[in-house]
Amino acid sequence: MDNVDQKFEHQPTVDESNLNLFLSKIYAYMALAVFVSAATAYLMMTTFAPVMTNFILDHHWGIWLVILLPLILPLIITFKSARNPMASFVLLMITAVVNGITFSFVVGAYSGQNIASAFVAAVAVFGTMAIMGTITKKRLDRIGIYASAALIGLLAALVVNLFLKNPVIDYVFSFIGVIIFTILTAWDAQVMRKIYLQYDTKSSTNGLAVLGALQLYLDFVNLFLQFMGLFGLGHSKV
Repeated sequence: MDNVDQKFEHQPTVDESNLNLFLSKIYAYMALAVFVSAATAYLMMTTFAPVMTNFILDHHWGIWLVILLPLILPLIITFKSARNPMASFVLLMITAVVNGITFSFVVGAYSGQNIASAFVAAVAVFGTMAIMGTITKKRLDRIGIYASAALIGLLAALVVNLFLKNPVIDYVFSFIGVIIFTILTAWDAQVMRKIYLQYDTKSSTNGLAVLGALQLYLDFVNLFLQFMGLFGLGHSKV
């Protein structure tokens, strides 16, 4: 990690216009992925709701696709981003569609007001931390690593609570999740700048932009889901 930081600190003056273009591309891809997920979730909850319900009832393995694909596709994108940027972009959009299908099952249990509140909160926090992570001169590596470690612990605790089914614990975990992904958003935004400074002349910036968009997209959707847990406690549709 120290070697990476030393490389970053000793980089020659960068062309800010090219850097800004690279960052704009990342956030454009990320925003498109969020839009695709939202549109897919809406269509699954409205136009295609009967079709989706019948498919799941007739093909029980379909639910496993919905669960496993969001875990597998990001790994494929990570490996393909440098070699085939276009394929990675297509896979990013497929990931957004699959996540949108998953979200339709989750957000369907909440009111429109809760969904809107969670989305606005996620946008506000994500935007603030992304800007902060991009412009700050303070290195966020240490706090980012701590947040990543905390995320692993949180995931393990969530699995345990699947059996306990304690709503109070869910609420506490959602609050912790918001803190973790708030930190990770700032860290990942800073990492995007570092990546460009280190590799812009060594690999395709399109591939790097897709990879960056994927990471920030995952930060955003997880922030949204954690806020859903906070705002939706006791107010879900039953």
